[in-house]
Amino acid sequence: MDARLEAGHDEAKKRGYSRRNVLGTALAASALVAFPAVGAAAADPLAGRRLIVVFLRGGLDGLALAPAYGDPAYTEARGHLALPPPGSAGGALKLDGTFALHPALTAIQPWYHAGELALVHAVASAHRGRSHFEAQDLIENGTPTPYGAADGWLNRALGAVTSEGRRLGLALGHTTPLLLRGPAPVMAWSPSNFPKGDPDFLARLADLYEGDRVLGPALADALKGQALSAEVMGDGRGMKGGRGGYRGLQAFRIAAKAAGELLAAANGPRVAVIELGGWDSHANQGTSEGQIAALLEGLGEGLVALKDALGSAWRTSAILAMTEFGRMVAPNGTGGTDHGTAGAALLAGGAVNGGRVIADWPGLARGQLFEGRDLKPTADLRAVFKAVLRDHLRLADAAIEDRAFPQSRAARALDGLFRA
Repeated sequence: MDARLEAGHDEAKKRGYSRRNVLGTALAASALVAFPAVGAAAADPLAGRRLIVVFLRGGLDGLALAPAYGDPAYTEARGHLALPPPGSAGGALKLDGTFALHPALTAIQPWYHAGELALVHAVASAHRGRSHFEAQDLIENGTPTPYGAADGWLNRALGAVTSEGRRLGLALGHTTPLLLRGPAPVMAWSPSNFPKGDPDFLARLADLYEGDRVLGPALADALKGQALSAEVMGDGRGMKGGRGGYRGLQAFRIAAKAAGELLAAANGPRVAVIELGGWDSHANQGTSEGQIAALLEGLGEGLVALKDALGSAWRTSAILAMTEFGRMVAPNGTGGTDHGTAGAALLAGGAVNGGRVIADWPGLARGQLFEGRDLKPTADLRAVFKAVLRDHLRLADAAIEDRAFPQSRAARALDGLFRA
C-alpha cells in the first residue's frame, strides 16, 4: 500500500474510524452530496423553475384530504368517518360547493383562494391491484406495469435536460427513491446525527484519496457539498438529531425546509423528492382529530416551511403531493379504511393555476363506486405527471412520451394545470 494511504488509515483508526467508514463519515459530515462548487451561478437549463414531489407513502385517503361534502351520498357512504360540513364545529374547510379541505390543513387553505393550490380528485394510477409495493413501484417507474423498469420516470426526464454536468435532482432522506434512481446523476441530502468532521482531517483525506478513481471523486464531491450546504443553510442548521435520528413528521418538516433552501440557491438543484409515510390508515383513522388529522396537519406545516424557505423562488415553483392509491369509501370494522383505488393529488406553488378542484366526479352512491367499494378513477396520475413535465418543466413531447413514460400515450397530459 502507498505509504501516504497507510498513514491516513492509521490516523483514521486513531480517531475511531475504520477503513470501511472513512468515506461514509466524510459524506455524513457534509450531509449534502455532490453539489457543484460554490461560486458564480451556472446556466440554469430549467430557467429557474422548481419542482418538489412529495410522495405520501401508504395510501392517503383522498376523501379525508378533500371530502366531497356536497355529494348527496357523502355522509351515508362515509359513515362515522364523514367530516362535519363547512361552517360547523370541526368542519371541513370549504373550497367550492362540492369539495372541501380537511380542517387540519388550515395553514394551506389561503393558497387555494390565492390561486396557488389545486386538487385533482378521483385520480389513480393505471394499476388496479391493492399491494403497496406494486402500486408504488408502478407510480415511480413510469411504465404500465409494476417492476417494469429499474429506474424512475423523473430521473429519465432529468436525463433529457442538458445540464452541462450540473446535478438537477435532489433526494431528501436516507435513501434515494426509485422515482429519482437512474443514469442521470442526482444529489442526496439528509439530516445527520454524526459529529461534524474536522476540516483539517477531511482535507488530508481528500489529498490522500486524490488518486483513487472511485473514492477520490466521491470524497471531493462531498466536500464541495459541505461548502455549499454551510453557505446556504449555515453550519448548524438547527438539525442536530437525537439518538435514533429523525422520524415521521419531524423529519418531513426538516427535509421540506432544507429542500426549499437548497432549491432556492443559485447553484442548487431544481427538482426534489421528499417522502412522508404513515398513511396506511387501517385502524383508528379519526376525522377532525386523531391519526389522519395529525398527519395532515404535519403535511400542511411542512409545505408552509417549504414555501417560506423557497422565498422568491416560490413564484416559479410547483409542489406535487401524491400517493399510490386511495382508500375504500366506507369505514372498516376497526375505525379505519382499507386499500382502495382512486384518491386525490395536490398541486401547489406560484406556477400552479390553482383555486379549483379538477374532477370528473363519479359520485359516492353505491352503484357509482368502483367494484362496489372504491372511489371510481376518472383521471390518470400519469396525465398529471406529464402535465408537470410538459407545462412546468417545459420538456419536449418526445422526452415525455418516449423516455419518461413509454407505452402510455393514451394517458394524455392534463391541460391548464400551470400558469402560462
